Amino acid sequence: MANEGKKEVEEVTQRALDKGGLLVQLYFDMESEKQEDLQPLMVDLINNRLLKTQGVVYCFGAIDEPMKLKDTYSTSAQVTALFDSIWSLIKVMFDFTPAGVEILKPTKDYVLKQPELQAILLNVAQVSLDYSNYILSRVLKKEDYDRIMEQMRKREELGKRLLDKKEKPDGK
Repeated sequence: MANEGKKEVEEVTQRALDKGGLLVQLYFDMESEKQEDLQPLMVDLINNRLLKTQGVVYCFGAIDEPMKLKDTYSTSAQVTALFDSIWSLIKVMFDFTPAGVEILKPTKDYVLKQPELQAILLNVAQVSLDYSNYILSRVLKKEDYDRIMEQMRKREELGKRLLDKKEKPDGK
């Protein structure tokens, strides 16, 4: 029975890899003043947040026992995760900020088609804008924030015009 389960996981993994997926090892660390908080928080991160993230096919992990530091406790987890695309992995890197990542598969070159690379770059720019907006909205005075948002809106319009021009080289 265990061999059937292992075989099924291997088949799911191979199908995802054939479609551009990636199998990775993610490393997380966490600190808390309360030792008893760490394991449940790490389990929640893996089972309720990471596993339910769009683009994560499956994930499982091993959580280390918490250890005492000076004034806090610390634990770490090693999580194996299968992603359906490189963008899903990039998004997890932004959203969960693991301490490290190791690509397990594919073991050879990973090829991106031009539209995939363009989509990744646009998505990275959007994530960057979202984080900048989040930070700016909490730091700036309202009038300064509104001025920057107007500049960003104009920049977005320019970007759309440039994309339209690229798609219609004759300008029509």
